[in-house]
Parts: sequence; C-alpha cells; structure tokens
Amino acid sequence: MLKVIKNMTINIDGSLFDMSKPKIMGILNVTPDSFYDGGHFSTQKEILNQVEKMIDEGADIIDLGGFSSRPGAKEITLEDEEKRVLPIVKLIYKTFKNVLISVDTFRSELAKKSLDNGAKIINDISGGDLDKEMFKTIGDYKAPYIMMHMKGIPKNMQDNPNYEDVTVDIIKDFSRKIENAQSQGINDIIIDPGFGFGKTLNHNYEILNNLELFKILNRPILVGISRKSMIYKVLNNTPQRALTGTISLNTIALIMGANLLRVHDVKEAKETINLFNYLKENV
Repeated sequence: MLKVIKNMTINIDGSLFDMSKPKIMGILNVTPDSFYDGGHFSTQKEILNQVEKMIDEGADIIDLGGFSSRPGAKEITLEDEEKRVLPIVKLIYKTFKNVLISVDTFRSELAKKSLDNGAKIINDISGGDLDKEMFKTIGDYKAPYIMMHMKGIPKNMQDNPNYEDVTVDIIKDFSRKIENAQSQGINDIIIDPGFGFGKTLNHNYEILNNLELFKILNRPILVGISRKSMIYKVLNNTPQRALTGTISLNTIALIMGANLLRVHDVKEAKETINLFNYLKENV
C-alpha cells in the first residue's frame, strides 16, 4: 500500500482542521426528491432535530444540499435552490454556532451567499465545471473546497459513461483542476472521486479498489457511497436496506485511505471509524 500521509490538515476560518484521523460529514438534504431522504426534513423543527442528532452522534461537518443530483433529477433554478438552502444555513449557524456547515452546490452565487451567512466549506459536485466563476469565488473567500469528479451532468451522467482507465483518468482530471484552483487562490482542497456520478457499477468498484492511488495528489479524500446504487444493486435490495453494505464499503474505504466519510447514518459511521482507529493504534 502507499504510505498514508500523517499531517493532513485544512484551514477552516483560521483554524486547522486535522484530517489525519478520519472524520464524518453528515448529509442534510432539503430536497423533496433525493434518492434516500428526499422530503424527510421540511420544517425547521425537523431540520434542527436532525442536525442535533447528527452532531450528538459524532458528525464533524454538516453538508447541506438543496439540489438533487441523483441521475435524471429535475433541475431547479438558482432562485429555487437559494430559497431552499440559505434560510437553513442561517438557521443552523444561529442555533449551532460551533458546527461546521458545508453547502453542496455547483453555483458560485449560492456558494458566495452561503459563505456570507455562516457556511465554511463548499462541496461542488462538478469540480468547477458547471460554473466557471466557482474557483475565483472560493479563492476570494479562502474557503475549503470539496472538488468532486463528475462526468457529464446529473441529467445525463449515467448515459453510457466510458473511460480509458477510470482511476487514471480521474487522477489526471483532479491534477489539472487542482493546479487551476491553486492559481486562483484556493489552498484547501478535498477530493471526492464521485462514486455514482458518471460511472458504471464496475467503475465504482474499480475506484474503491484503487482508492489509495489518489493519495498521490496529497489531498484529503472524501468518500460518499452512503446507501448508493453501487451497494443496493449488488445486494438486490433498496437504499432503505443498504446500511450494512454502506458500513462494509466505508470500512474498505478507510483501509484504502479515506479521510472523510459522507454519510446519512452518522452513528454507524462513527462506530466504524472508532474500530478502525483502534485497530491502527493498538495492533
């Protein structure tokens, strides 16, 4: 295996956030049509209860999204996305002052407004491809940036995606984009290979099997496979029954070098990380 980088930190609003031990990003979707939890959190009380639950269970970051990126999802306007997301950013920031809020958006204007209202991290599924102003915006704010790989757009990304070598192609794409992002002032970048975003089932497992190769980029690695089709299609079940599979693949991801797990089920992810840490520190 490649050597795991020990000093893995990012600067969040002037403080160093240590990712040398794996961290947890809890998913909060405020969309009516997300593949697993769409429509579950629609009132302020439901949202705050869910955020509090995730924090209590061990979430280090809350990732808020208002645009469903599942394959074939209906597109919404910037105005509609802002109406879903900005009031919740303000609500969470006001209620939980110390929580790290990430906003899942590919739109630079929403990224800017989110950072102005308490968000600390921007999670961009397009890695800057869908809004050419994104890198400049993030660079201006000196905010941490999650750069995900996606081939195509959510509407068509699963229409026969192909690669010469999926792992090598994604690493090359990241390398080019990291250089571009750095030239525009972005210093703190987390990479996300984008499981399920323009990848076949076999592509997803090839990326997971080769995840340690992404360490060559010297960036923290986010893995977001929670309850995705790469699990429930193999097990012939549903997202609702894919928790065991999620835990299993998250364990593999940790062994292969993941620094951040993006999950729906924080308690189970925290227990998985605690066991992983114990193994690494005591055996």
